Amino acid sequence: MAAEIHSRPQSSRPVLLSKIEGHQDAVTAALLIPKEDGVITASEDRTIRVWLKRDSGQYWPSIYHTMASHQNRVSAIIFSLATEWVISTGHDKCVSWMCTRSGNMLGRHFFTSWASCLQYDFDTQYAFVGDYSGQITLLKLEQNTCSVITTLKGHEGSVACLWWDPIQRLLFSGASDNSIIMWDIGGRKGRTLLLQGHHDKVQSLCYLQLTRQLVSCSSDGGIAVWNMDVSREEHHCRKCGQAVCGKCSSKRSSYPVMGFEFQVRVCDSCYDSIKDEDRTSLATFHEGKHNISHMSMDVARGLMVTCGTDRIVKIWDMTPVVGCSLATGFSPH
Repeated sequence: MAAEIHSRPQSSRPVLLSKIEGHQDAVTAALLIPKEDGVITASEDRTIRVWLKRDSGQYWPSIYHTMASHQNRVSAIIFSLATEWVISTGHDKCVSWMCTRSGNMLGRHFFTSWASCLQYDFDTQYAFVGDYSGQITLLKLEQNTCSVITTLKGHEGSVACLWWDPIQRLLFSGASDNSIIMWDIGGRKGRTLLLQGHHDKVQSLCYLQLTRQLVSCSSDGGIAVWNMDVSREEHHCRKCGQAVCGKCSSKRSSYPVMGFEFQVRVCDSCYDSIKDEDRTSLATFHEGKHNISHMSMDVARGLMVTCGTDRIVKIWDMTPVVGCSLATGFSPH
């Protein structure tokens, strides 16, 4: 069922530890079980499986029951222990929340597009829902109803993934326009930061609060680690903020301090002012070698699990990339 990779060389790239195979269809989500050598997966074959590592080093599955809460594919699910709710989104264009004690449906809210991803703030009971129109809706969930707080618009493609950091109150979103946006929700000033470095649809995100790093994965297998512990500038030439056209400027440059790992158009005068150190990359890019549809991390152990349309689940040691401080609990800041 699974292959164990024993070699763990010291390198600056993710180390593949194990591969899990055996699903009959694409794997849509995978989670590492805390303090266990185990993985929980969800698949388009309509199964939720718990894979536990045996003495042989292989992972073997068991199948768990499901709860019927959507009329179409389920895209995201979150469990709130405090309220005993299961909150989920799906391609039936709704977010629903159910009581885990009674099994009853408590409420639903419908959108005009497929609801593709979900994040939840447990303290305030706010839900962030991304959809296929490229919009993110902030909802306040109550026992049997909800209210729309605001909507966030900035992506030019469908929103595929979200990550909420409750400490800094930052929301990260990834989309089919190959970009990531950081939304400063806590600052309440509408500040955003655009990150461009992926060559394909951004499928999954994880922000590491301890080291101020953002890990992102794209559907072409790209894995990126962004250094967010720097003072980044805000947008719009891509440096001075002035509108430029092809006639005004033929100069292009990468500008990582503004989130542009690719070359973008800048004013002639700004191009001359950009120093070599300004072009130093603030992200590292790696290859997952399969089409990634979902990723999650066990931050305490520095482990990452990826899954994809190839029906394969991979477990990675990310400490060579993000630093040993994750595993030891030591922060250099």
